[in-house]
Amino acid sequence: MKALKQKIKKKHIDTSGYLFLLPALLFFVTFVLYPMVKGIYLSFFRFRGRNQVFYGLNHYANLMHDDIFLKSMRNTAVITLVAVPIVVMLALFIAIHIYNKHAAVRSFFRGVFYIPAISSVVSITVVWLWIYNPDFGILNYILKNVGLISENVQWLGNSKTAIYAIIAVLITTSLGQPIILYVAALGNVPEELLESARIDGAGNWVIFRKIIWPLIKPTTLYIVVTTTINSFQIFSLIQLMTAGGPNYSTSTVMYLVYETAIILQEYGKASAMGVILAVIIAIISTLQFKFLSDDVNY
Repeated sequence: MKALKQKIKKKHIDTSGYLFLLPALLFFVTFVLYPMVKGIYLSFFRFRGRNQVFYGLNHYANLMHDDIFLKSMRNTAVITLVAVPIVVMLALFIAIHIYNKHAAVRSFFRGVFYIPAISSVVSITVVWLWIYNPDFGILNYILKNVGLISENVQWLGNSKTAIYAIIAVLITTSLGQPIILYVAALGNVPEELLESARIDGAGNWVIFRKIIWPLIKPTTLYIVVTTTINSFQIFSLIQLMTAGGPNYSTSTVMYLVYETAIILQEYGKASAMGVILAVIIAIISTLQFKFLSDDVNY
């Protein structure tokens, strides 16, 4: 009994675990929690120079009738709805086709597809700006040679094509991590199940639908949620490639937050935009967990 009391007492005064958590906790509170609370607080105020006046919910009400904000919201939705399914399906397709290759080949392709994910956004945009260049870009050169276009296209200068040009860049930079995750998930599929299904005469599609897909569903859920969040928060590509133009045709909510806060210095309005975006992301992520986590075993 005495030994048990000493053990319980020792557990109560042992704070080493909390000390290890303290740096991460301080980082989270300083750079995540405090900015979130501060952003919500600022959204209730209107700034005039250094003075701030309580504005209530007027920023939120005004944004519902702000054409530029609504257009940016639509652009963000289009980018997300187009990019996320393509990234998920393309990453799964690539992962399935490289998984059964030799280990060296598999590692090579994983590295190739992951390079854009770890490369500087500036260097990536420089390359793509050259590809999209209307005068000497390689994209116009190839399309003209194969007869798909007759004259050079202003890919980033045309409001009808600019947003899809941005989406193409976003997809290439978003594929790396999903491919690696899918390859790892495929490695956890028991080979015995696949062999038994083949012996029973099941085809590739049946094997994928009945065995592989249910087992990699947790990975798919994670990829869908993170890719959706990244698509909603797209900013650097917009700033470096189009600056929201032409005529706000590529402006996203994140870019508009930057423009409103840094350039126009309307901090309250920008904070309200950020809060609305955060709420939308939270709702969509919750719905994704609700509908994609059925029959998922962690």
